[in-house]
Amino acid sequence: MSSNIDIQKKCMWCGQVFTAHKMSTSCCSHKCASAAYKDRVRKERVAAYQKEQSIQELNEPIKDLEQKEFFTPTEAAKLLGVSRASIYRYMADNTIKAVQFKGKTLIRRKDIDALFENPVSYNKRHPKERAPITEFYTTAEVKEKYNVKDSWIFVVAKKHNIPRTFNRGKTYWSKKHIDNYFAKKAADPEITEWYTVAEIQEKFRMTLASIYSLASSNAIPKKKEGIMVYYSKKHFDIAKGVAEPEEPQYYTVAEAMEKFNLTRDQLYHYATYHNIPRVKVGKYTKISRPELDKLLGAPKIE
Repeated sequence: MSSNIDIQKKCMWCGQVFTAHKMSTSCCSHKCASAAYKDRVRKERVAAYQKEQSIQELNEPIKDLEQKEFFTPTEAAKLLGVSRASIYRYMADNTIKAVQFKGKTLIRRKDIDALFENPVSYNKRHPKERAPITEFYTTAEVKEKYNVKDSWIFVVAKKHNIPRTFNRGKTYWSKKHIDNYFAKKAADPEITEWYTVAEIQEKFRMTLASIYSLASSNAIPKKKEGIMVYYSKKHFDIAKGVAEPEEPQYYTVAEAMEKFNLTRDQLYHYATYHNIPRVKVGKYTKISRPELDKLLGAPKIE
């Protein structure tokens, strides 16, 4: 059955404009379609070959490291076949000795070889026995405590694998898992003043779309209680320019990683090695701003 649709399209191969009779048509002629197909197959073969070559390179022995006497943590990780995070962990607990210079950490081959001269006997790891779950919420108790709906509980429980059981026609949810889930979703306890959406609309004459956009672009903390959404008053006022931002005494992990261009593993290594104070605020870990600035800030002569 022929189609009566006429669509002006641009040929993906030669670039000429043509009239197509189907939405799926992408080339103006059989010749262009064949050329485009051959080009696509050729690119797929090249990509497959490059992927195979990269895998072979990763599996080849690390010849460049055989003659070296000193390694960076990354090189030591390659030599031992472990992650770089593991090397930093071994250095932190003195399993591997390392010398830390300004901007560079080095490990001697001799110290790595020494680990295998008098190794500690291998202890087989036994799986931890799971403690039985004995404390539960009923669905009604979860609804009452956290102000949520029945359907929401079942959706979230399925998504996050929250254990449940049935008894006498009732569904019981693991108290520990439910509390842990809501603890992770809890707002920063240091924030005590909140705006409702209606209050923001009245005070700043903003539409719902502009409120959501501003909150998203400025990462304004929010919390949800039932169907009500609240935004941090302090952060919203700062975003609108009606309040001056305070100088924080702590970095969040994300802020420190961005400012000092560090990975999470490197940041935690520095914090542990130099005993930089850390605090746990709700679900967030915060690191002392003055001490981290002193350690990682630009050098200066006073």
